[in-house]
Amino acid sequence: MSLTRRMQVLHQPSQSLAMDTAIKVAFASDNMIQVNQHFGSAKAFAIYAVDPDHYELLEAAQFGELAQDGNEAKLSVKIQLLAGCAAVYCQAIGASAIKQLVDRKIQPIKVHEGSLITELLTDLQQEMQSGPSSWLAKAIAQHQSPDPNRFSQMAEENWDE
Repeated sequence: MSLTRRMQVLHQPSQSLAMDTAIKVAFASDNMIQVNQHFGSAKAFAIYAVDPDHYELLEAAQFGELAQDGNEAKLSVKIQLLAGCAAVYCQAIGASAIKQLVDRKIQPIKVHEGSLITELLTDLQQEMQSGPSSWLAKAIAQHQSPDPNRFSQMAEENWDE
């Protein structure tokens, strides 16, 4: 099984979102509008960058036809595509895929078939604004750059040994 088509959205520097807490999330979707695919047999993924105030499509990837069961090799190509993502939304997912994703710090999230991607993105943004759940807080922390002033702040604390 291989990746058959991959489209990456390029942005001008002035168009890029200034997202200190941005995370990447993927959606198993063959129409790029709603989550309607089982992870293992997903024909396509839409990958977005999300911060508390904005989201934007980064890329879309398409795969060939696959059966839902019996081909573990199909997972590796999909998991490689999702490198750097904090989560993947799908309508169903098997135990083997869950283990492989979690090992790579990608949170699998099962949603009802037909859930709209824009609504899921809005829900994720609201969660970011109101106080993220544990998986989301970890994902944000992993994708944030360290505060460049952290050492200066520590030095100002006047530590005694």
